[in-house]
Amino acid sequence: MRTRLVVLLTLLIGCVLAALSVPFGRSIAAGRQQEMFVDRLQDTSQFAAIAQQATTSVAQEALRDDLERYADLYGITVAVVGRGGTTWAISGALADLDRDDVVERIRQAAAGHQSTAPPTIWPWSDRPIVVAVPVIRGDNVVAVAVTVSVAARLRVSVGRDLLLLFVADLAAMVLLGAAATRLATWVLRPVYVLDAAARRISSGDLTARIGGVTGPVELRRLSTTFNGMAQAVDLAMQRQQAFVADASHQLRNPLVALVLRLEALGMGLDGQQRQQFDLARDEAVRLGEILDELLELATVVHVTARPVRTDVHDLVGGRIAAWRPLADRRGVRLPGLPATEPAPAAVALVDPILVSSALDAVLDNAVKFTPGGGQITVAVTSTAAAVDVEVTDSGPGLSEDDLAHVGDRFWRSAASQNIPGSGLGLSIARALLETTGATLAFAGVEPHGLCVTIRLPRPAGGGA
Repeated sequence: MRTRLVVLLTLLIGCVLAALSVPFGRSIAAGRQQEMFVDRLQDTSQFAAIAQQATTSVAQEALRDDLERYADLYGITVAVVGRGGTTWAISGALADLDRDDVVERIRQAAAGHQSTAPPTIWPWSDRPIVVAVPVIRGDNVVAVAVTVSVAARLRVSVGRDLLLLFVADLAAMVLLGAAATRLATWVLRPVYVLDAAARRISSGDLTARIGGVTGPVELRRLSTTFNGMAQAVDLAMQRQQAFVADASHQLRNPLVALVLRLEALGMGLDGQQRQQFDLARDEAVRLGEILDELLELATVVHVTARPVRTDVHDLVGGRIAAWRPLADRRGVRLPGLPATEPAPAAVALVDPILVSSALDAVLDNAVKFTPGGGQITVAVTSTAAAVDVEVTDSGPGLSEDDLAHVGDRFWRSAASQNIPGSGLGLSIARALLETTGATLAFAGVEPHGLCVTIRLPRPAGGGA
């Protein structure tokens, strides 16, 4: 956004400078030319006055001498041409009198019109400055005095002035462009701060606030409003978490009492009544498990991670050993990590307790959804930046649409509604991993199954 604003301001500055510089450049060129034209007009008028008095051969000879000295001194073609086309006197390049513009000027002067300033001569023009003045005796024009001046020096002078003007404009563009950049940065600084704070809040950090920022008063006011909004959202989330925790805690005691009463009522039942009783008890137990998970999820956000250098091989191996008996009872193979000699370094900077809890939730999900005879594979791979723990099961897997929702709170696939669960296990695992700086990702497996990847950050120095 800053780049677009700077470009827009630079274009506006360029347009303003062009609107000012073009007329100024024209004025410079016209002024230089006017000075030269007036000087030539005075000289030509003087020659016309001399020619007006040259009625004798001696005077005409003196006129020719004056023209020759003038042409030798200034390099300007000068001539006095009679009405009939005869040349009274000439000095310089005779071919100059054959130019179309010179012929036209002589014709106008012979008709009694004195030359006016020619069009502006620019550095790239090659036209000379032609001045023709009529020679009048009595009431008749008897001849025309004309000068043809090469405008090389004028073009050089005008070009130098225009070059200086261009350099000044370029310097002004650079300075004003730098000022526009600083102005755009000043204007947009609150926007960048707002964007950073909004990103932190969207990533789950509800403590993000905007400190004192500079910029336009409207954007500073927006920063204050944003802080108020973030405070309100943070307070609402705290109240929601407190409500969930309090409700879960307060409901557990009545629920435990309800289960005990059901157990008491269930004694002596048989047949269909016993079947209905078992269903009611199972639902009560399931409700208790959901309340426990809700309470755990509510307390996760208040957990403080204590990252230490952790050997991921040992941590994962311990959790596999803990879950293998349950997998064996369900007929699911859960082999240990592949044996390698020597074991590759897999050190992560995480809280081992939180990672263990998250890995338990992932393994519980894998054991739950893998049918008897299936297999769960756990692998640990290391890169320069992270250590990945991949848990792959041979269960039914998830569709592309379901993969976008897995890990959301209370979400369960439509194909697994008959399997006990609350849809909170992977949500808790994700929250625990985010607390310790790790991430959780899901992917499908061919021909069927689910691969859950836990990415753990490595310490800056690496090593064991």
